Amino acid sequence: MKFACQKSSILKEIVLALDFTSQRNTLSVVSNVYLETKDNLLYIKATDQKVGLKSVIPVETIEEGATTVFCDKFLGILRSLPEETIIFEEINDKLFIQVENKAISFELRTISVDKYPALEDSDNLEFFSLSQKDLLAMIDQTIFAISDDETRYFMNGVYLEQSDGELVMVGTDGKRLSYIERKFEQELPQFNPIIIPTKFLSLLKKGGSQEGEVELSITETIIFARLGHQVMYSSLIKGQFPNYKRVIPGSQTFECKLEINPLNEALKRVSLLVENKAKRIYLELEEGLITISSEESDFGQAKEVIPCDYSGDAMRLAMNYTFLVSPLRVMEGEHLSLSFTDANRAVTLRPEPQRDYFHIIMPMQKE
Repeated sequence: MKFACQKSSILKEIVLALDFTSQRNTLSVVSNVYLETKDNLLYIKATDQKVGLKSVIPVETIEEGATTVFCDKFLGILRSLPEETIIFEEINDKLFIQVENKAISFELRTISVDKYPALEDSDNLEFFSLSQKDLLAMIDQTIFAISDDETRYFMNGVYLEQSDGELVMVGTDGKRLSYIERKFEQELPQFNPIIIPTKFLSLLKKGGSQEGEVELSITETIIFARLGHQVMYSSLIKGQFPNYKRVIPGSQTFECKLEINPLNEALKRVSLLVENKAKRIYLELEEGLITISSEESDFGQAKEVIPCDYSGDAMRLAMNYTFLVSPLRVMEGEHLSLSFTDANRAVTLRPEPQRDYFHIIMPMQKE
């Protein structure tokens, strides 16, 4: 096998491919990236056997062939090279990497493609198109609420369903919930609700460009995404997602409206003195004002008062600081509303004016 190409054209593909490989066992073939060249094309594959990537880029094929090479080291070498034409050649289970017209060379051990696992095939599947910008926005609004508790594996991803021509995406860890329901111009096919793993959502964000469309295909066990010359896929999470509709309050008694930026800045300052484990802060609401406070027993206290539009009963809410900050980072516009009934029941955060998403946070116990 021998081919040549510009550094930039292969580098961006290997950067993405690394995240599809398994780095837990560096001696395993799934820590390698698959390279095959023929007809002036380079076929690139990577998998950890739960997620997979296929990509193809133009190169100069000098000698057809295929091999696999340890992806992490391969990427490190590519990053170190100057922006020139690079020549890749496999000889006797070694991949030689040389920069054209420069005295720079590397060699890496290879593993035969015979030992590389087969990737899932999407050639005969039907795909439907979505706006990349909208799909990635939906991921942004939900991904931070996903649980990382592997014993509750059915919450280690976002729930996706089609409802009356709209896509609904939900993320929850049992203490908070993020919901978005978006209408797409494109016609959506019917499919059973699925749970998409967090890793695949992150890979979609990394591979996406916010422009154009992404094509999806959903089977009983796998989701495929096609982005231009790349096809990526992931196994779906099996299990019963919680009945999220039971968590969403039908109505709430009180509403507080305030500006996002002053709240964000106040939370940053007050969080300097929160207990690292509990991350508890207090929101004390009274007419026209909200007081944000924290206490770190070994060091001291912090307090800041900001104006708000509120005329309900005086209320003191204990909240996890990170649960508040995460939705604020992705909330559009300049204002938001906090809706609640009492200090022990769910608090709903919405942009103001309302959009197609909201975030629910369960208050903490007051100390």
